[in-house]
Amino acid sequence: MNTTPVRPARHLALVLAGVAFGFALPAFAACDVHSGARTAALVELYTSEGCSSCPPADRQLVRLKEALDPDASAVPLSLHVDYWDEIGWKDPFAQGRFDQRQAGLVRLGGHQTVYTPQFFVAGREVRNWPAGLADAVRQVNARRAVADLRIEAHPTAAGSLAVRVTAAAPGDGAALYVSITESRLVSKVARGENGGVTLHHDHVARLFFGPVALIGGRSDFIRELALPGLNAQNVDVAAFVADERSGNVLQALAATACTGP
Repeated sequence: MNTTPVRPARHLALVLAGVAFGFALPAFAACDVHSGARTAALVELYTSEGCSSCPPADRQLVRLKEALDPDASAVPLSLHVDYWDEIGWKDPFAQGRFDQRQAGLVRLGGHQTVYTPQFFVAGREVRNWPAGLADAVRQVNARRAVADLRIEAHPTAAGSLAVRVTAAAPGDGAALYVSITESRLVSKVARGENGGVTLHHDHVARLFFGPVALIGGRSDFIRELALPGLNAQNVDVAAFVADERSGNVLQALAATACTGP
């Protein structure tokens, strides 16, 4: 386990539509998915290509479905932090905003230290992740959903991805997060703790938006997104609603059924 003290992370601007790119999105079909009556478990992994302890956790997330119950409902999300970039290898998937989210979850959970690899299920840390993920997901799935999510997505004639995510939750303090993720990523690490190792990643957050506050219990996220450098065949849309006061994730949803092979 590699640790670092909780610290504020530098702000990164949200990546919005309008970034130029050079390919269309034939692999992404029109998509309309809706969350169900039970709560899906958001499984967040905080990781880094510069961390020698992280590859086993990366593999665990890649094989997450195999580790869970057959009827489990889980949305995996790999968030690469950048506080390892200074010791020899710059992680190409790292964003400083993920440092900030990780530190916030640690504080809300009453802990003092962030580290990699670190798993959270529905906003709560799972330290014994090789054995504990299945039980944590099971407990979350047993809860009746208190929030509702809908993801609509389709490719545009211009080659961008039009995304609309609608969220609803009772009370105050809830916020919506939306991520464009990419799988089947391969990195040949040249330096640092993993120098000479080829790493494989799935469900990596490439674009990340939020928090978008729910006003009057609802929020509508609408964007037309360019996806520079991403392989359209491996792109998914993920979304979740979180209670910003506690860090608890109330509902999660992914549009994996709408992507190509």
